[in-house]
Formats: sequence, structure tokens, C-alpha cells
Amino acid sequence: MDACVRLRNYLWGGGTVNRVERIQIALGDAFAPSRLEVKDESDRHIGHPGARDGRGHFSVLIVTPMFAGKTLLARHRAVYAALGSMMKTDIHALSIQALVDEGEGQ
Repeated sequence: MDACVRLRNYLWGGGTVNRVERIQIALGDAFAPSRLEVKDESDRHIGHPGARDGRGHFSVLIVTPMFAGKTLLARHRAVYAALGSMMKTDIHALSIQALVDEGEGQ
């Protein structure tokens, strides 16, 4: 069972998710990635002026064939769009590695 489906089932059962899980759900739904890693790096930025409002620092590695033919800038814009309002409410800084999945064995 896909990780996004498991998380949704958990939510429907009354569970809650943290910010990393919310990012995983949003990106998983938008891109159906073959690989997705989301790390909360907020602890490395404690006291940072931009982090005082409670928003976090995250890094994302996402690999999907949906990025084929897109520039790096277009890939990053697509990730920002998929995260929507979380960019204003939950995320202060986001490091993105957006790669093209070129099939098995790549």
C-alpha cells in the first residue's frame, strides 16, 4: 500500500500528522514519485531570525518522471505549487532536489 494511502487512512481514523507527513502527502499526491525523502532540519536553525514564527526548515529529495523535459526552475515551482499554503504557514525554508526518474535501472 502506497505511503500516501496509509497516511490518508490513518487520518480518516482520527489520527493526526506532522509537517513532514503533510509535505509527503502533498508531494506524493501531486507527483507520484518513485522516491521521496523529506527531512525536518528545523533543529539546525534554532534561533534563526526567520524561524522564530514557528515555521520549519525542510529538505526534499523527489524523483519522478513528471519532471521530464522541465527546467530546474520549473521543477522547483511545481514543488512550491504542490505545497500551496504550507509555504506560508508551515515552511520557512525548503531545500529541493527535484530529479527526473528515467525508468528502472537509472
